[in-house]
Amino acid sequence: MKSNATHESRGFLIAAPSSGSGKTTITLGLLRLLARRGLAVQPFKCGPDYLDTMLHAMAASTGETARPGLNLDTFMASKQHVRSLFARHASTAEISVVEGVMGLFDGAEKSDGSSAEVAALLGLPVIMVIDGSKMAYSAAPMLYGFKNFDPSVNVAGVIFNRVGSASHYRYLEAAAHDAGVEPLGYLPRNSDITISERHLGLNTSAEYDRQGIIDAMADHIEKTVNIERLLEVAAIELPEVDAVQATARQSDKVIAVARDEAFNFIYQANIEALARYGEVRFFSPLHDERLPQADLLYLAGGYPELHAQALAANASMRRAIAAWCRSGGATYAECGGLMYLGQSLTLADGTTHPMCGALDLDTTMQEARLTLGYRKVYPAGAEGVELRGHEFHYSRITRQGEIETIAEIRNARDQPVEAKLFRVGNTIASYLHLYWGERDNLANWFPALR
Repeated sequence: MKSNATHESRGFLIAAPSSGSGKTTITLGLLRLLARRGLAVQPFKCGPDYLDTMLHAMAASTGETARPGLNLDTFMASKQHVRSLFARHASTAEISVVEGVMGLFDGAEKSDGSSAEVAALLGLPVIMVIDGSKMAYSAAPMLYGFKNFDPSVNVAGVIFNRVGSASHYRYLEAAAHDAGVEPLGYLPRNSDITISERHLGLNTSAEYDRQGIIDAMADHIEKTVNIERLLEVAAIELPEVDAVQATARQSDKVIAVARDEAFNFIYQANIEALARYGEVRFFSPLHDERLPQADLLYLAGGYPELHAQALAANASMRRAIAAWCRSGGATYAECGGLMYLGQSLTLADGTTHPMCGALDLDTTMQEARLTLGYRKVYPAGAEGVELRGHEFHYSRITRQGEIETIAEIRNARDQPVEAKLFRVGNTIASYLHLYWGERDNLANWFPALR
C-alpha cells in the first residue's frame, strides 16, 4: 500500500562540473558538521561507488547512532526504486546529504543516470562545488549554464573550493550572484586536507586516522561556509514511505556475509534484500577461524590484495570455505570474493599467496589495468531476465580451468564485454558487483533460500 502524501524534511545534493572539484571533501565535512549539531543525518551517494558510502557512514556517525550510506543509481535500478529507497531512509532522518558522481550532468548515456537526474527525481536542491583556484568572474557563465541548462534541476547554491583569499572569494561571490545562484561560502586552499584526502580514499586500513581526517575537513569547512543558510535552502518534501517494510523477513534462513578490512565493498540495499530471506550474520575471513552456520555464504568485494598475506595465513578459514563450496554450500562471490576463492593471488611485487582453492583460477595484480563500467547481465535459461551491476577492478585472471559461465554480459551501450559469471556447483562468482536491491534473482540461483 502506498500513499502520495508528502511531509517536510531537509536534504540537498552536492554536485560539481567535473570529478576532482572537491565533492567528497565537502560532503564528508558537512556530514560530520551536521552530526556534531545533533542532527540525524542520512548519507547517500549517486552512482555505483561503494567506497564513498563507507566513508559517508563514518562521517555521519555520532558514536551513538550509525546510519549506512546508500547508493542512488538510476542505471542499476528503476527510478521508482530509487525514489522509494530515498524516501524510506530519508524519512527517519532530519536531513539527507547526497553526494553526486562525476559532473552534474554526466551519466551512462548523456545525462541518463546522472546526479542531475537523481536531483530532479527526488526534488533535491543542488549545491555546486566549484574549484575557484584559477578563476574569478568567469564563474558567472559557468554557473549560469548549470542553473539554466535543465529547468527541472534546481541549482540552488554554490560553495567555492580552493580559494586563494577572502578578497578572491568576493570576486567569485559577485559572479554567483550575477548568475542567479546563491553563494554559501568557500574553502581556502589547504594542502594538508588534500594530502589527507588521498590517504582517505586509497587506503581503508586502520593505519590512517580517518576520523581525525574527517574532523579536520569539518573544521576547515565550518570557518567559511554558511551552514545556517544551507539548512534553510535544504527544505524539501518527501513522499510517504510504503506501508510494507522492505526488510520484512520471509524465513528463518541465515546468510553469512564477509565483512572486514579485506571485504567491505557492499551495497546496503543488497544487505536489505538479503535480510528479506532471513538473518544476516557478518563474519571475517581475516580474523575468524570458522564459518558461521548459514544457508548462503556471500563473499563481498574489497581489497584482498592489501591483506593477501593475512588471508593466506588464516589457513583454517580458507579450508572451511573450500570445504563449504566443494560440499555444495550455496556461495556468491564478487570481485575480491572471486579472487579469494581462486587458487592463488599474485601481488604487484611478484609474491604469490595461496587462496581458498574453491575455483580453478589464479589472479594477479601485475600489469594492472583498470576495468570499469556499468554492466547488463542476462542469465542463461532465464528468458527476459536482465540484472544490472558495475565492474571496477585492477586485477585480472591469469589462468582459468574448465569453469562454466552462466550469463551473457554487456556494457551500458549493449556491447559484449569480457566479464564472466562463473558457476561451479552451488558457487557463483564474478568480477561484477551486482545490484539486487530491486532485481532480486538470488532464490532462482540458490534453492537453499527458498
